[in-house]
Amino acid sequence: MGRADLAAIAQISLSPNHFWRAIYACMAILKIARMGHPALLVPAKAVDDPAAPAVQALVADMAETLEDAGGVGLAAPQVHVGLRLFIYKVPASRAGDGADEVKLTAVFNPVITPVGADMSMGWEGCLSIPGLRAAVPRFDRVHLSGLDAAGGKIEKEVSGFEARVIQHEADHLDGVLYTMRMSDFRYFGFNEETMRFEFPLPTIVRASHDQ
Repeated sequence: MGRADLAAIAQISLSPNHFWRAIYACMAILKIARMGHPALLVPAKAVDDPAAPAVQALVADMAETLEDAGGVGLAAPQVHVGLRLFIYKVPASRAGDGADEVKLTAVFNPVITPVGADMSMGWEGCLSIPGLRAAVPRFDRVHLSGLDAAGGKIEKEVSGFEARVIQHEADHLDGVLYTMRMSDFRYFGFNEETMRFEFPLPTIVRASHDQ
């Protein structure tokens, strides 16, 4: 199957699993931009038609690139394409608190809205910053709206690790890296060292306005 077949696939109603299997043969591994490249610092543009063959081909390539790199999320600007698109997944081993795993999902033109003011520190890595990770403050719960790979609407409220991944990937679409969100650079280092000498992360305390 060649890339021309993606146009036909986009018109067929398939489950997410069957969709990804159908386009797998068309995939290619893309070069990932690393921190310091200007592609990571420019706000991305909205996707006009998620079902367009060229866009579907990009999603397929991003899927294979993510699989090859071993990450959980990848945004289009990370592969040098300035479009508001990211893909992500949440393995069962990382879902936490009894949450279900999330299969590979494509999100176009996402809008992320915090649900409440509660935030937590959590470790994050990035395929554009290889070998390093840091503790980053993120909202505990967010609402995600956007479009899926078939152009259908996405409206969901997420929490935990999924909320963290979504916020991280959405930041890429605005030219923001996790290093720009850090509040304490003591919690920033090489993967091996921070895992070897890991110590408890600080709790985010919000000042009360009730006087």
